Amino acid sequence: MVGGGQLARMTHEAGIPLGIRFRLLSDTPQDSAAQVVNDVVLGDYRDLETLRAFSRGCDVITFDHEHVPVEHLRALEADGVAVRPGPDALVHAQDKGVMRERLTALGIPCPRHRVVADPADVRAFAEDDPGAGGFPVVLKTVRGGYDGKGVWVVSSEAEAAEPFRAGVPVLAEEKVAFTRELAANVVRSPHGQAVAYPVVESVQVSGVCDTVIAPAPGLSPEAAAHAQHLALTVAHELGVVGHLAVELFETEDGRVLVNELAMRPHNSGHWTQDGAVTSQFANHLRAVLDLPLGDPRPRAPWTVMANVLGGDYPDMYQGYLHCLARDPGLRIHMYGKDVKPGRKVGHVNTYGTDLADVRERARHAADYLRGTITE
Repeated sequence: MVGGGQLARMTHEAGIPLGIRFRLLSDTPQDSAAQVVNDVVLGDYRDLETLRAFSRGCDVITFDHEHVPVEHLRALEADGVAVRPGPDALVHAQDKGVMRERLTALGIPCPRHRVVADPADVRAFAEDDPGAGGFPVVLKTVRGGYDGKGVWVVSSEAEAAEPFRAGVPVLAEEKVAFTRELAANVVRSPHGQAVAYPVVESVQVSGVCDTVIAPAPGLSPEAAAHAQHLALTVAHELGVVGHLAVELFETEDGRVLVNELAMRPHNSGHWTQDGAVTSQFANHLRAVLDLPLGDPRPRAPWTVMANVLGGDYPDMYQGYLHCLARDPGLRIHMYGKDVKPGRKVGHVNTYGTDLADVRERARHAADYLRGTITE
């Protein structure tokens, strides 16, 4: 696995009972996954020769992020290395402009969009469709953004200058008037077997995923099936192998629009560790190794995941003891990261039959670990 973050850490954990031997390409020995994986290679994923040396002896190469240059992945494939997902699929998670163009060609519903050249072009985009309301407009760097980074909401041509200073292409999108965000997580194997997890509601705070509720409350069976079918269609048409997260906007009139794609385990699927028969991490491994996929069905009527962000307390141990004692059914997953304000350092999962209770338990634990509450 290329990348040493928490997604690699949790994927490695899922592979242990399957007997999968894991090699990791990590930036530093302090990275989340490097702390727990035995076979760690330190190196730069942007260097082709490093990737070639790392891949020797591996059955398959997969990723915990989308940033490996696709030309390097094509070179690995030419060397006979199995790369999953492959570069022709992964480019759609790397480049938002390419993703929007392809999904639109496939008839997949997306926000109105266009790659823009400068602030004047942003104003022209805003004025192109008066029915869409003009400004504000969402601007995104086509590559490299995540967790709210590389995204701006601008209300005028003057405000649109900042995104262009980085010197990379910028995508303009209409600011969708959505009622909530959803995510459809699916997994697809090389020979086309695919499974779909329940569609979830994803609550964002300051551009960062805060809480995930599985399944999405109040979503009709027909709407849920439509979102799952949409995600499965994207996986098939783009040739995705492994886990695919399709982040969605739900609008007031019941439509769903594709916001983002991620071709790896995803924050919106962390609930599956404790709330599904087979987790997203185990199914990602099964898919990239072309093993039969596991059951994606939920174990309980409701599961809630809440991210634990770093707060003012660098030592979470006392909070950890409190949460475990208060709620024996709580599942805590820590990433081995130094605690810094606003940094994702772990998550908690709760599950049960009463949604209000399950949400309160997850929220209390995440807030207590962060230090937001102390009782």
